[in-house]
Amino acid sequence: MGGVPSTPRLGGEARPQETAEYLIGAFVGDKSFPLASDYWQKLLEVPLDLRWPADRVRQACHLFGQYIAAFSLREGWEVGYILSASNVTVFNNTKPFSWERATLNNCNTRHLAKILIHLSWCLQECVSASGVPSPAFTKAFNALFVISVFLKNLIENAKSDNFEELYLSLDETEPIPTNFSKGEDVENLIMYCALTFIAKVDVSPGTYLLHHELLNFMLIVMSTQLLSGPSPGLNDKHPFIDAAMIQESSLVNSVVHKLLLNYIINPSIPLNSLSYTIFSDGNQPGVLRRVGSAAANLMLLPFNYLASSTGEASRSRLAESSLNVLLILSHYHRISVDYVKDKSDNGSSESLAKEETYFSENPFCKAVENVRDIEFNRIDIEGNAQSGPLVRLPFASLFDTLGMCLADEASLLLLYSLVHGNSNFLEYVLVRTDLDTLLMPMLETLYNAPRRTPNHIYMVLIVLLILSQDSSFNASIHKLMLPSVPWYQERLLHQTSLGSLMIIILIRTVKYNLSKLRDIYLHTNCLATLANMAPHVHRLSAYASQQLVSLFDMLSRKYNKLAEVKNDKMNMADGVLRGDSLPEDPSAELHIYTDFLRLVLEILNSILTYALPRNPEVVYAIMHRQEVFLPFKNHPRFNELLENIYTVLDFFNSRIDAQEMDDEWSVEKVLQVIINNCRSWRGEGLKLVLSRSGFTFNPSSINLFPVPVEDINDGLDVEKPQNGELKEDALQA
Repeated sequence: MGGVPSTPRLGGEARPQETAEYLIGAFVGDKSFPLASDYWQKLLEVPLDLRWPADRVRQACHLFGQYIAAFSLREGWEVGYILSASNVTVFNNTKPFSWERATLNNCNTRHLAKILIHLSWCLQECVSASGVPSPAFTKAFNALFVISVFLKNLIENAKSDNFEELYLSLDETEPIPTNFSKGEDVENLIMYCALTFIAKVDVSPGTYLLHHELLNFMLIVMSTQLLSGPSPGLNDKHPFIDAAMIQESSLVNSVVHKLLLNYIINPSIPLNSLSYTIFSDGNQPGVLRRVGSAAANLMLLPFNYLASSTGEASRSRLAESSLNVLLILSHYHRISVDYVKDKSDNGSSESLAKEETYFSENPFCKAVENVRDIEFNRIDIEGNAQSGPLVRLPFASLFDTLGMCLADEASLLLLYSLVHGNSNFLEYVLVRTDLDTLLMPMLETLYNAPRRTPNHIYMVLIVLLILSQDSSFNASIHKLMLPSVPWYQERLLHQTSLGSLMIIILIRTVKYNLSKLRDIYLHTNCLATLANMAPHVHRLSAYASQQLVSLFDMLSRKYNKLAEVKNDKMNMADGVLRGDSLPEDPSAELHIYTDFLRLVLEILNSILTYALPRNPEVVYAIMHRQEVFLPFKNHPRFNELLENIYTVLDFFNSRIDAQEMDDEWSVEKVLQVIINNCRSWRGEGLKLVLSRSGFTFNPSSINLFPVPVEDINDGLDVEKPQNGELKEDALQA
């Protein structure tokens, strides 16, 4: 019934209809093979032994921009396809066919649904074999490749939003074998089996390749989100990832545990495997390595959507794929609708149905937020048992792994997810004494901002803002001394505290943004972090202190320029601008820079109010550049802040004037006078100026992935500036 010829004979005597070309051609053809047909066993067991020469592989890579190139590497075998949106040539088959015809054929044959069912059965056999390699591993491996090639093209060329072209259900007239229930959702079955395999089968030399191919398959099936854009909609349907969201919490926890373990352990490719031989050509990197492993592993689309990662050469492909799958699963949002009764305003007893939209609970996100350190038992310090199963991992290993990989956007997104949503991991990070493990790569990312993506920079700033809310963090970073900072090129930094370096880099980021990006929210995040750090500054370095005053000077010059432009526009009788460089609305931009100047003054005031005796270099920097504050002394927005600064200036200026010096003043002598008088400083005359800006990080006020939808209740707490005014709650990250 729907069978094919017997297993092909080895060597050149195999009949054409028995070869891989025939079996794959039959898969996309118009003849339907029943689910119970032995054709499926022959397709999944056939040795795909055709080898492509190096020049053909190079040609495939060259055509990658125009064609969909897919290369799957097998144990002992190599196989390749060149797929086009308009035609496909399978190996040396001279008969091209169109993807449109293949899609129509799938509508009638439902071969995609059938091979997904067979893949599910193979994965179930692999789980039953307890990870011991068996024939089911080979069949699952082949099925994953064929499905990945077919699904990737279908998803990329889908015409409808609900992916009806996939035809994931069997025809009503299809004979159903006893081991499959009629009406069972194919997408739910395959996701259950795939997740179960990940959770229960350990990664070993014998299972590594199947794990890797399965994770890449999951990236492909979840890439349907690409067609919906970053903002979720009420009518969005993503069959596979939606099926993952309804799995049992115990399975979800096990999957999150295993994916994070893969990321931490970083399992390497088995040395005895022949599956990746195509990646090397003698002693030179292989062709596919030069164009990137994404081409070979069919994961380009979902990976680029989530984050364009540079990665590190030392990270294994399995670790990277595990992290990407985890991030896509945990950051997926689906909108649900509730209808609640709403009494009409006229006081009648009639009720109207009011529609309320909200994000459905994501079990993978919840599992990430509930990860616990394996070093502690399940009983908390108060003796209360934790409710429900928990993911338990060695936080120390996770911390160290993140520290090594934060140059990669995906790893940074994982760190953001943990410190944002997992209070246990955040507490663990805050009590570590080696915070430079995490901070140094993030500060280096900010230092290299021109070569980083906006998402990467924003995630770094948000993580720093979250950490800076803790007073112990702000205190500890000033106690940790750095012997040197080799990547900082402007000047040599020797024996600089981590806190001083963080202030230097944040100020440098603001200055770069002023000259290049002009992003108001980047300014806000940097200044908010500095404001959180200010009361806890301890022995700030001379260079960092100078940069603080220099930042005020830079902002003041920009402010003065805008004020001149505003006056010029007001004085122009005919309303014609004298140059093209004048802003259209200088008043709005002037108001924004007024806010920025006040923020910097609040930072300086906070240091002088709470930490002056510990920071003589800040006092020296203010005294050295005191003329930059004079033009703003009578400004109504700054007067109470500048009164405090001038109180400090008067105190130390008078002490210096009282000194009788035989020789000329030097930097060392002035600084010594400041240090001596810092001990007697009591803060008399300083006014307590309350900050007009809120700098706390509100977790509900940010949603990096995806962009918030307009109709979700009242939306997020963050408001954009209106008419150039910087809202206080907009400063909450």
